Amino acid sequence: MSLPTAQKFAWSLAQTLMTCVVLIYTGDGYSVLTEADYDGDPGLIVHVYDPF
Repeated sequence: MSLPTAQKFAWSLAQTLMTCVVLIYTGDGYSVLTEADYDGDPGLIVHVYDPF
């Protein structure tokens, strides 16, 4: 997905789930995961969204 779409989705997801969410860059675009579920390369993290 595109960066602006991923940013909006990440913030919305963080607020809905009330958990930290990471926005990562993949070779095909951007993706959003909960911080607890992400175990990949920390260098791929674009931003961490903390709802607190």
